[in-house]
Amino acid sequence: MRKGLLWAPLALFALLVGFIVFGLVRPADHVIPSKMIGQPVPGFALPAALPGKPGLDSAALADGKPRLLNVFASWCLPCAAEAPVLMALKDKGVTIDAIAIRDRPDDLAAFLARWGDPFARIGADHDSRVQMAFGSSGVPESFVIDGRGIIRHQHVGPIREEDVPAILAALDGAR
Repeated sequence: MRKGLLWAPLALFALLVGFIVFGLVRPADHVIPSKMIGQPVPGFALPAALPGKPGLDSAALADGKPRLLNVFASWCLPCAAEAPVLMALKDKGVTIDAIAIRDRPDDLAAFLARWGDPFARIGADHDSRVQMAFGSSGVPESFVIDGRGIIRHQHVGPIREEDVPAILAALDGAR
């Protein structure tokens, strides 16, 4: 009986370590939702990321029609993977604006020339302040904004073909 009591603290410690490792390996949710969903877009004004393409500000996101706001970067491989889907959304009549994160104009122009340019406006967020104000946790990430400038939906990660119905439904619900 006494030997069993000597091993009890070690067994409890091993059990605790097992629970911690399990929690780290298999978290309950991999997506960190923005606290901004249901809130107005934060006030901002970003300069144009490219010559000849308008920059982006919060007033442009409250012009009366819903739109998709894509947070991306030319150095982001998943952003290249979602580019054909964004082009298809544009072809369906979806207005897509963008925030380019920590990007250079030459790299951005090469990215858009290679993968297509679905964006009406692209703002340059050189220090990720606007990205963080949206509650964005990385790139790519997209937000459905209603016509009054309220964030209605967040999509974390690249938009894939199977995500398009949900994005279109969120845009339709944002009218």
